[in-house]
Amino acid sequence: MIQFDETICSNLNEALRREWLETNGLGGFASSTITGLNTRRYHGLLTAATRPPVGRMALLEKLEETLVVNGERFDLSANQYSGAVHPQGYRYLKAFRLAPFPIFVYEVAGVEIEKSVFMVHGENTTVVQYKLIQKPEEADCRLEIHPLVAFRDYHGTAHENDALSNHVETLDGVATIQPYADLPELHFAHNAAELAVTGYWYRNFEYAVERERGLDFTEDLFNHFALKFDLSANEQPTVIASTEIRAAGDADALRQAEIERRENLLSGVGQDELIRTLTLAADRFIVGRGEQKTVIAGYHWFCDWGRDTMIALPGLTLTTGRHDIARSILLEFVRHVDHGMLPNRFPDAGEEPEYNTVDATLWYFEAVRALIQHTEDYEFVRRHLYDTLVDILHWHEKGTRYRIHVDSDGLLFAGEPGVQLTWMDAKIGDWVVTPRIGKPVEIQALWFNALSVMEILAGKFNDSANAERFAAMAEKAKESFNQQFWNEAAGCLYDVVDGEMRDGSIRPNQILAVSLHHSMLDQERARQIVAVVERELLTPAGLRSLSPNDSQYIGIYQGDMRSRDGAYHQGTVWGWLIGPFITAYLKANSKSDAAREQAQRWVDGFLPHLREACLGQVSEIFDGNAPHAPRGCAAQAWSVSELLRVAVEEI
Repeated sequence: MIQFDETICSNLNEALRREWLETNGLGGFASSTITGLNTRRYHGLLTAATRPPVGRMALLEKLEETLVVNGERFDLSANQYSGAVHPQGYRYLKAFRLAPFPIFVYEVAGVEIEKSVFMVHGENTTVVQYKLIQKPEEADCRLEIHPLVAFRDYHGTAHENDALSNHVETLDGVATIQPYADLPELHFAHNAAELAVTGYWYRNFEYAVERERGLDFTEDLFNHFALKFDLSANEQPTVIASTEIRAAGDADALRQAEIERRENLLSGVGQDELIRTLTLAADRFIVGRGEQKTVIAGYHWFCDWGRDTMIALPGLTLTTGRHDIARSILLEFVRHVDHGMLPNRFPDAGEEPEYNTVDATLWYFEAVRALIQHTEDYEFVRRHLYDTLVDILHWHEKGTRYRIHVDSDGLLFAGEPGVQLTWMDAKIGDWVVTPRIGKPVEIQALWFNALSVMEILAGKFNDSANAERFAAMAEKAKESFNQQFWNEAAGCLYDVVDGEMRDGSIRPNQILAVSLHHSMLDQERARQIVAVVERELLTPAGLRSLSPNDSQYIGIYQGDMRSRDGAYHQGTVWGWLIGPFITAYLKANSKSDAAREQAQRWVDGFLPHLREACLGQVSEIFDGNAPHAPRGCAAQAWSVSELLRVAVEEI
């Protein structure tokens, strides 16, 4: 259990660094800081996925809560305005815990009240329950709640306007609003003693994180009505905000169902704190797409990306024993293969997928290999995937988008000016920060791994011609790779080779040439690479994207979008890379007891982080410079999955 007492809760600077996240398995979510003060435009109590897993709309931003004790009013909420925090309800926040979802305990004027927030799996529904823990005898206690709504795209901000409808429809404990005709209705089920129609704007909220990111950071929110509860007669006030019609009486059953669902996720996991926490974290990223499953790359602003999904699949689904979900994800993505390529991204608005990636497709082969390792389900692969996998290799041989093709040396060429095809994909206008045109090192490692996987599958399926062909292609790639990529002076691999050009930048991409199941390297070269990466790139939060000794290194990820994107792969630490690094380290050291003990120390080093940013999650990135402050997405799928994978499978 992650929990904090008043030393953290009432310390605003400390409390605002800690966020909570609830998700609904559709792409929707609820999130805020432990004080309830929203610091991001993505914070709110109900962001609904209207076209799962995308079409996300920020509907309910927050509930303004006031506890009235013997006529004296105490605001439990907190908001940032220009130069001031008002009200300052965090001063009454006695404790916060995840048990298993966010629970807040307030104490004021001798009254202690507990609030819990959770989402219903499979619905755009958030349940908020209050429970009176104690109060002075004969004290008159009441709770007033003012819901504040935005009703806008979750990437934007709302501002006062005349188009918003202030109409409230009330019927049998449900209040319904539809501020804009083209957006869904929002239903508030409640057990309040009184509902009072209000209809006014709360103006000029400020979101500190958005200000830091150089984005629009002010917002106006609308309040349609107030709910009033008499705590003497009702010790468990309830509000259910949903795009479906619910009843307040459903709350306890919904709560118990969600508790049991999460307990089932931990069945058989054991008592290791990090593994249990990450197993629950992994579930947040698995969402529905049509009849199948996919992976949200990160919260709060990413949708499902091909590369992220395939890298994250083993840790999120196979390590956790959710094999059917792994199969579902593979089936969903194979439907979208086009010209031998997997989509890089499914846009938020539901347009056609984008195919600007070279590595997502190659990671698909590794995901298939991992599925077989865990399940030995060759029949599933033969029946549903194999023909498409063969076709993908065919497209890579003859050439597909963006000059992706097998060169005469058997290695894979990719890229053209103006596009970014590898995972180092930052682009600002026409500026591709790390273009890496030619033959990037990790692409060759993934290509060889894919050929080796297909050689095995072809042999298993009595496809002898392709088995021989893939084996010959793999051997040719291996020979060329070792001739061209070894940087003797540095004792590691070049990052990119393009004709006579050799990029000697010390980057983490080369670690994949060691960590992938099928490697082109001998043991001695593997050891040297791991040693260089450990010396130049390893931090307690993952691997730097560029050595600090490089003149292009940027150690702090901060500033406006241009500054941040410029630093994204120029020194910023990536948490997900701890997985490939530990796998490579153990392979290079023959998985000795000493190596496992060291790997365990690296994994355990993430425990404090699980309590410092998005609680129970692993951030996307960290500063390259100590103390490696968490940055970027507060919860990232491949960061969680790779840490979980090595903790369970490698150590």
